[in-house]
Amino acid sequence: MQRGSLTRYAWLSIAAAAVTIGLKGGAYVLTGSVGLLSDALESVVNLAAAIAMLAALSVAARPPDEAHPYGYEKAEYFSSGFEGALILIAAGTIAFAAGERLLQPQPIESAGLGLAISVVASVVNLGVARVLLGAARQYRSITLEADAHHLLTDVWTSVGVVAGVVAVLLTGWLWLDSAIAFAVAANIIRTGAGLVHRSVAGLLDAAFPPDERAQVQAVLDRYAVDYAADGVQFHALRTRQSGPRRFLTVHVLVPGAWSVQQGHDVLEAIEADLRRALPSLTTSTHLEPLEDPASFADAAIDRLDPPAGR
Repeated sequence: MQRGSLTRYAWLSIAAAAVTIGLKGGAYVLTGSVGLLSDALESVVNLAAAIAMLAALSVAARPPDEAHPYGYEKAEYFSSGFEGALILIAAGTIAFAAGERLLQPQPIESAGLGLAISVVASVVNLGVARVLLGAARQYRSITLEADAHHLLTDVWTSVGVVAGVVAVLLTGWLWLDSAIAFAVAANIIRTGAGLVHRSVAGLLDAAFPPDERAQVQAVLDRYAVDYAADGVQFHALRTRQSGPRRFLTVHVLVPGAWSVQQGHDVLEAIEADLRRALPSLTTSTHLEPLEDPASFADAAIDRLDPPAGR
């Protein structure tokens, strides 16, 4: 599947959000539960996030061009960051509504029907979340992953709200409805903060996660052992992620007596093994002679030039 066709998952999320807004909004109207209101407000956030996801996936699918030679995949980080910000705003709205209801408690009406509607909406969200998670893993899309986890959080939120309403009905303690709404807001804050953190890390060119760095190092270590007699070494290994794509650069130090063809063949083999280990990997290797001190001057991100006069 081409990445442009991932927008169909955004349309699925938009449709699910519209359905759940109607269901949960109806449940709130029937019951007057602030907990169910908080649940409905989160579905409004889901809709806004799904629309942002559609825009981000459309931009991210554009091929590289002269102005953006590395592609547009980072657009996905803007979508997930926007979703995180919306979640935090929704959490504040929920907490405000819960505070007002705590000061002025109101009885819950038509609880049975309202809860049944809320459960149906949760089943819709759960089904869509499972589809999005599968697609996120297959296509390495942080946007789809963020939306899927948001929907799963919505499911657990709904479970908590239903439990709160049931608790109010069993105990008669009206304050439990507001207490559950506060708990929902706290859970939403945790999810939103996590999404914002991951988005910022992606925009700042975060390195591969530890398990992927270990796979890269395993490939390089194998070549170091295979060419130990020649003293082949590696340094200046750098990795970064841009949406679904990975970028890796590394310097390969070989004997200066090697021919250009011999060094090139080794680099081609290394790059092929790295791509097999990590799909969607763009590699850039730099060949250097072991005997030249200048080969070790560029191990840092800023090259260490020799003092003037040398």
